[in-house]
Order: sequence, then structure tokens, then C-alpha cells
Amino acid sequence: MSAITGRPSSVAEREKRRLVAAGLFEQGVRQAEVARLLGVTRQAVSLWHAAWEADGAQGLMARPSARSYLSAAQEAELLVQLRRGAQEFGWEDQRWTLARVARVIDEHYGVRFSVPGVWYLLDRLGWSWQVPVVRATRRDEEAITAWRTQTWPAVSHPAKR
Repeated sequence: MSAITGRPSSVAEREKRRLVAAGLFEQGVRQAEVARLLGVTRQAVSLWHAAWEADGAQGLMARPSARSYLSAAQEAELLVQLRRGAQEFGWEDQRWTLARVARVIDEHYGVRFSVPGVWYLLDRLGWSWQVPVVRATRRDEEAITAWRTQTWPAVSHPAKR
């Protein structure tokens, strides 16, 4: 899902971004500006800043993650399978839920993950939670545009007229 969010997909890329933040901290750039420049939340930058103040740039280095139950090759194969979509595995829609991913892992690799375990795995692999855009199949774009430009301004904020 990293392609959707623009989020760095590897541990090394995320570490590099934190180290860029460290350089900005050293230059005295405000946390809000660091967040804007790097495209992250202020909360994330606040955590990075606290780690940087405590341990310098070393505090922002990636730490070894816990051993995965899947090998690196299996994780790469899982990502390929997930990109094929949920319908390829028999579901009626394209939504991947944590329970569905856990089931695919169990069926294909014989490894059982808890729902939080799947969450941690997908996060580590650069995928993030997304809500699919749902649009009506009989959507009338002209009617929507007319409503937004004519009807809505006429009925919204009556006190401002």
C-alpha cells in the first residue's frame, strides 16, 4: 500500500527520512516545518525529536525487528499475492482485511498469525490501512457538479446572505 500513501516502503528508506529530520533539527528547523517538509505528522516528528534529543542521530536509527515467522522470500511472495487482489482468493470484493490476510498466510505458508500480528507484518512491509473509495455505478457527474455549484451555495450558510 505504500504506493498509495507515498510512504517509504523499506526500513532503510524510513531510517533515511528520520536522519534527514535529525539534520533539520540540528539546523534549528521547527518541528512543524520538519513535518511539512517530510510529509509526516507532527506527532511522528515530535517522537523523532525526543529520540534525537535523548540519543542524537543514533536514536533515530532503525532497530532490528523481531524475527518474522515468514522468510524474506515468503514475505516478498506474499506482497505479490496481495497485489493480485482479494477477489483472486475467492472474496467478492477487493478489500483486504487483516483476517483475510491472516487466512491467506495460513493457507499458503502454514503459519498462523493473530490479527495484530498481521497488522505488524503489513506495517513492517510498508502497507497501511486504507479505505476503498466507493462510488455509485450510476453516478451522474453533471448533476453532482450542478448541486455543488448551484444548489449547495444557495442553501448553505443562510446567515451569511
